[in-house]
Amino acid sequence: MQHYWEIFIQSFGSYWNYLRHAILNPGWNNYFYWLIGISLVVWFLEMAFPWRKNQPRIREDFWLDAFYMFFNFFLFSLVGFFAVSNVVVELFNQLLGLVGLKNGLAIEINALPFWLKITFAFILKDFIQWNVHRLLHANEKLWQYHKVHHSVKQMGFAAHLRFHWMENVVYRSIQYIPLAMLGFGINDYILANLIALVIGHFNHANINLPLGPLKYILNNPQMHIWHHAKDIPAAYPRGINFGISLSIWDYIFHTNYIPHSGRDIELGFPGDENFPKDFTHQAIYPAGSKDK
Repeated sequence: MQHYWEIFIQSFGSYWNYLRHAILNPGWNNYFYWLIGISLVVWFLEMAFPWRKNQPRIREDFWLDAFYMFFNFFLFSLVGFFAVSNVVVELFNQLLGLVGLKNGLAIEINALPFWLKITFAFILKDFIQWNVHRLLHANEKLWQYHKVHHSVKQMGFAAHLRFHWMENVVYRSIQYIPLAMLGFGINDYILANLIALVIGHFNHANINLPLGPLKYILNNPQMHIWHHAKDIPAAYPRGINFGISLSIWDYIFHTNYIPHSGRDIELGFPGDENFPKDFTHQAIYPAGSKDK
């Protein structure tokens, strides 16, 4: 137990030092400023190519969502789960050792060319996310946490990262730890996350940039807006358009739904007028809530 505690403390400390260094030393190789840079670029595109032209540039809950971006990626997600995942991976490798096995799959994956390794990580990561996203809608208890993301009333790029901290626990436990066990290091994971960040910002943005045939592969604003529709068709009681980065999963598994332009549809969920509006009460939701 002491060994795992030391791994946890060392991992937590090393990532905290990395994060502090990244904040104090802007550069091309740190995620903190990539998040800021990508957000500014997509925000500029929203202003240059607005889909909803009457939507304010500083839309409803813009600053709340901006806080969520940094909370979920730095204050909670990457710092804590970097340490936890290191402990779990160490346990996994030791269990293999106890039965005389080696993590051969991780060895094979690390032998792949870098571009192929990242492509594989991105596709696998996105498919796991798609399945977890469906689970968040299908399971009533998990849906209560996912309501935070669906409480957005005016869509914009920063809404991408408005989600309950419990989703970090669910997503990262199911997604990140298996990726690490397959041999994907933190640098691989961050690069895959950067690609997903660009696409995620884009598909939540107030942007009208037609993709043509690429819409069947990449998620986009005209498709994802329907996922946030307050009124969804009775044929899809557990939701539609679950794609995170890739829309192809919805087309393959027949959860795609775009009946017409969703530019001006109402967003949210039934009863959202009573949902908490501030971060603190959203963070402790659904504790103490009658809406369960």
